[in-house]
Amino acid sequence: MAAAAAAAPGALGAWQAGRARLVAACSAPLGPRWTLPGSVTGQRLGSAIWARGWAPAAGGLPLRRGYSSEVKTDDELRVRYLEEENRGIVVLGINRAHAKNSFSKNLVKMLSKAVDALKSDKKVRTVIVRSEVPGIFCAGADLKERVKMNSSEVGPFVSKIRAVINEIANLPVPTIAALDGLALGGGLELALACDIRVAASSAKMGLVETKLAIIPGGGGTQRLPRAIGMSLAKELIFSARVLDGQEAKAVGLVSHVLEQNQEGDAAYRKALDLAREFLPQGPVAMRVAKLAINQGMEVDLVTGLAIEEACYAQTIPTKDRLEGLLAFKEKRSPRYKGE
Repeated sequence: MAAAAAAAPGALGAWQAGRARLVAACSAPLGPRWTLPGSVTGQRLGSAIWARGWAPAAGGLPLRRGYSSEVKTDDELRVRYLEEENRGIVVLGINRAHAKNSFSKNLVKMLSKAVDALKSDKKVRTVIVRSEVPGIFCAGADLKERVKMNSSEVGPFVSKIRAVINEIANLPVPTIAALDGLALGGGLELALACDIRVAASSAKMGLVETKLAIIPGGGGTQRLPRAIGMSLAKELIFSARVLDGQEAKAVGLVSHVLEQNQEGDAAYRKALDLAREFLPQGPVAMRVAKLAINQGMEVDLVTGLAIEEACYAQTIPTKDRLEGLLAFKEKRSPRYKGE
């Protein structure tokens, strides 16, 4: 055990640093705007809690990308900003047909660049992750590329995959994974990083890394137990079992399962329907709701309730909250601006 610990000081250091940040997050002052009222008067939540998911509207980051539906058709990642009644929905379409959408160095770089633009774009309301290749979502790491790496290259590359998956998990807006095909290893880990997963009944998914004498390295050992429970997650990882859409729904791995259609995009169409349901809601409220849920699940209930209270407080001074009340009074649909 000591030898294993010594062999991975970076991982242990990251764990210890993360624990320290969590402790600091529950005790450090945030300034007057973040004071918690009521039963937790005098308690503060630290800026570390907020840095990952949301920044106050005032003085926010500038937009980093124009709002266009145009994409390059030869890219390994197609980014589409939908228009008209779907404005605010962004679709990330993986497009590596020759390699079953597996993670290459270039795809990871493109994903990271796209997510970096999305996280500071206040026009973005929901992100859908899908495949542009029929029958495949993502087959995990590109093993043909991996076999050419020496041992010293493997760890850093897996860290890059883990980092971009974490970036997707930390997007401040709702994210939906549309599984219309195979999602293995890192492909399922990518889906697990999304807030909601929908699948066609014909889709296949599993964390199969133990077949290759390794373990899931893109967050699978942590997110799968949080999604379906520790015992069942261990069973699936230990056995490298692959589930179809119906089986995944039965264990809680996906929220919705649909019979595949002739076009092969049933899951994507359901994801689009869900995204449309999200569009009318208050943008600031959506962001802080996601933050409250995500951060609250990582702490005890008392701290979680304090996080919720702090998140709620951020909606009170917004123009959107006043617009919601006015719209209710006037019996009309609200016109939210994310302010």
